[in-house]
Amino acid sequence: MELGFVGLGAMGRPMAEHLQRAGHRLHLWARRPESLAPFADSGAVVHATPAALAAATEVAFTIITASADVEQVALGTGGFIEGARPGWVHVDMSTIAPGTTRRIAAALAERGAAMLDAPVSGGSTAAEAGTVAMMVGGDAAVLERVRPLLGCFARAIVHVGDNGAGEVAKACNQMVMVAAIQACAEALQLAKAHGVDPAKVREALMGGSASSRMLDVMGDRMLRRDFAAGIEARLHHKDFGILMDEAARLGAPLPIAAQVWQQLNALMSLGGAHDDTSSLLRVLENASGRSPGA
Repeated sequence: MELGFVGLGAMGRPMAEHLQRAGHRLHLWARRPESLAPFADSGAVVHATPAALAAATEVAFTIITASADVEQVALGTGGFIEGARPGWVHVDMSTIAPGTTRRIAAALAERGAAMLDAPVSGGSTAAEAGTVAMMVGGDAAVLERVRPLLGCFARAIVHVGDNGAGEVAKACNQMVMVAAIQACAEALQLAKAHGVDPAKVREALMGGSASSRMLDVMGDRMLRRDFAAGIEARLHHKDFGILMDEAARLGAPLPIAAQVWQQLNALMSLGGAHDDTSSLLRVLENASGRSPGA
């Protein structure tokens, strides 16, 4: 198939490569020309605008950071909507506000085109391996049409509901995941405050009911103080901004998420935006006045 792709970052690049290896021809657009470099000799077609990309493709994928950026690519001047036509599909894998997704979907529907909000979980490691988890909002029949494409890089694809439902599910995913990272940081900090070996505490917890993927992966990073970004903390901070805005709009009480958001705010103020979210441990260390080795 002729497939479009916008957003060739840490996750987008390997996902686009999986599609290409499956035999599809890629059509690309990027704001930063350097993002296109990995595809220079791959046979991919580069377009001057998202509109031109849409006109040349059957399905186009996006995975971009911010709600406003996705909306600009889809509906702005020179955007997808100018090249969309009946049957064309936009699959957005970004983590953005549900309301933005619904606006884009409604505008494309007026052209006879469709949109799926299909945010992904698993980070760049899963993107490289082709094993991301995907939560999808939109028409079930459209999802079935593109499911073979999604299967090129996703191990789990769940249809959650109508447009926006995928983004709601992703917000829930982020709440549970980052709250667990914060809990891991607090547990290791408490162990240290008692003078008990945090590594032994983690080992003990991994054998009990507190065992989790976050304690396994993020707890290990905290112990090794390896805060090089797996997923940059600024992205989780952005996600929490979205979900807290939604909570305020809906009047939905999210007390634990609100506390975690404040910890992410503190991490941003400490200059940790581009570090891994496991560096939430540093916020606790800073608050306690204890040095890492204390």
